[in-house]
Amino acid sequence: MLGNDYKWNERFKNFKGTAPEQDGKNASLTHWREIPAIPVVSSEGGIDGKVAQRKPGFKEMKIAMCYILAGAILGAGILYGAGKIPGTAAQVNLSSRTVQQVSVKAVDSSMKMSTAEVYAANVNSVVSINCSGATTNYFGQSVPYASSGSGFIITNDGYIMTNAHVVDGANNIKVTVYSGSTYDATVVGSDTDYDIAVLKINANGLSAVTIGDSSGVNVGDSALVIGNPLGELTFSMSSGIISCANRTINISGVPYQMIQVDTSINAGNSGGPLLNEYGEVIGVVSAKYSSYATNPVEGLGFAIPINDAFSVAKDLMTNKSVTNKACIGITAATLPQAFAQQNGLHGGVYVYSVDKGSAAETAGLQSGDVIVKMDGTNITSMQELSAVKKSHSAGDTVKVEIIRNNQILQLSLTFEAQPSLSSQSN
Repeated sequence: MLGNDYKWNERFKNFKGTAPEQDGKNASLTHWREIPAIPVVSSEGGIDGKVAQRKPGFKEMKIAMCYILAGAILGAGILYGAGKIPGTAAQVNLSSRTVQQVSVKAVDSSMKMSTAEVYAANVNSVVSINCSGATTNYFGQSVPYASSGSGFIITNDGYIMTNAHVVDGANNIKVTVYSGSTYDATVVGSDTDYDIAVLKINANGLSAVTIGDSSGVNVGDSALVIGNPLGELTFSMSSGIISCANRTINISGVPYQMIQVDTSINAGNSGGPLLNEYGEVIGVVSAKYSSYATNPVEGLGFAIPINDAFSVAKDLMTNKSVTNKACIGITAATLPQAFAQQNGLHGGVYVYSVDKGSAAETAGLQSGDVIVKMDGTNITSMQELSAVKKSHSAGDTVKVEIIRNNQILQLSLTFEAQPSLSSQSN
């Protein structure tokens, strides 16, 4: 997760790296760059033209300075705009194109927009979120903290969508809009299972985003992000493509169905909008894989599909909590690998017990059953079962494939609503 992971401290300013090792292995810090040696013809090389390596000396430095000076003169000539470098007969080609200002267009679902137009149409709907609160350290002491994230306006009277982890635990939340105005915000509702929260500020006449349809996302579509990276570079935009339209990832033991993108996402971007080339919001930026010196990772960002996120947001706005979470009514666990191999299975979920009067009992599930498929998705672990369950609401009906006494059975299960007080059953 990104939001609360970004704390206000000096860790970026004090970050130190190591130089490349002598054997030529990559450095652990990409900011460090070795100046390549300048090849020169060695006097020992004669006409063979062998190349020796030496460090740049005074002569090469003078050449470099000449290039810098020439660049400065050329730049001055362009600034004069006459097409001629003063004091010489040299001419340069200057563009005759008239710079066009980007006009703010209303989002039209039938018309594609340029990247600049998408930004202009949505930047006034994006907000910077700054939180403060207190956590308890290892010694039981209260430690203050500050964190940053992003969000976007979904109604013109001040409802804002963001990630739950951006505001989790905060007792003071400030929201800043593009004009620079800052508002106190309250949490209307938040759900960590879906990582969605809705905030409210006391304002009217705001510019709200246009909610799109994430079910129509295709791999290769444009993916644009506006947000608050690092908590300082407010209202920045980055662009890329959709890398995967439906990716299941696990974050701290919780499964999420995500849209994967290669768009640049950094700490502070959490909760911001993922936009398509029509200027519509198709996702809520939520997570990224981090880079490690031993296993570099780049271009792996994730967003919650807007169809899922907006459904949760509407429930939070109406009921202050998610009231239609799907529940099966079982106590279960991932099938042990040794047991699965012994029985010729690739995996599954073992049902330890079935709640009386639950959706599972009505469907015919029994203790000892092994769930291997649900709603057409192969189930090899509890994470996969939870992911399928999270993609449905109470009242939805799915087909469940189980193994009982070495026989494959097909059951029909209608999800019930999860009780308001969470229990250990699924």
